[in-house]
Amino acid sequence: MDILDAYVREEPSAQNVLDVFKGEWSSRLPEACGMATEPGNARLFEDERITWAEEALGGFAGKRVLELGPLEGGHSYMLQNGGAESVVAIEANTRAYLKCLCIKELLILDRVEFRLGDFVPYLDQTTESFDLVIASGVLYHMERPVELLASLARVTDRLFLWTHYYDQDVIQARRELKSKFARVRKAKCEGFSYEYSTQSYNEALGWRGFCGGPASTSKWLTRESLDGALKHFGFTRLQYGFEEPEHVNGPSLAVCCTK
Repeated sequence: MDILDAYVREEPSAQNVLDVFKGEWSSRLPEACGMATEPGNARLFEDERITWAEEALGGFAGKRVLELGPLEGGHSYMLQNGGAESVVAIEANTRAYLKCLCIKELLILDRVEFRLGDFVPYLDQTTESFDLVIASGVLYHMERPVELLASLARVTDRLFLWTHYYDQDVIQARRELKSKFARVRKAKCEGFSYEYSTQSYNEALGWRGFCGGPASTSKWLTRESLDGALKHFGFTRLQYGFEEPEHVNGPSLAVCCTK
């Protein structure tokens, strides 16, 4: 790209801001905003899963919220609109972080603080606690997913998760998925034994808009291990929803957890 191509020649507009990342957006803005994110197919600014979590976990109003992996700020927007007192949203992907800042400016997310960095070491050392944690689309990107659940249990009594999980029968029956996964292995964390499969991102690493984990592989827990880990670390009430065994990217579910 020629350096002069980096200059905007039109008058200032909100659309110019979004077009800095044209072709890289995953989420779609609400139609009322009158702006387009390309390709922007996922309705993360109007996400039924977050609406469900708001009802199941006692609302967002007045809550101090920790959000892991805000991606492009869609759920952050919903949290502020739901009345959250404050939102700390931690994003490790630099381009996703910059997109979040664009959204913060355009949609005036004045109660959301976006932080650039890895939430794993943050959780290891923080003394903060939160009324609620939103962890949507992050667990299956982790190299140590059970350790993450243990850390979350130390900072909150209310947790929303949306994640993919490993179901051997489903994944092995799908040619486009099975080559990405290794055989099931066992491990232990803080007295809890669990099963997982290592998945490889493969060609997804070649897309400029990639927003997976920081390594070339991650570990997907089995559904039984996910359920067992949440209970092991003190979440006694689990409400499952949005279960999609045939999700295009692999089996997935949402769960609201309380102690």
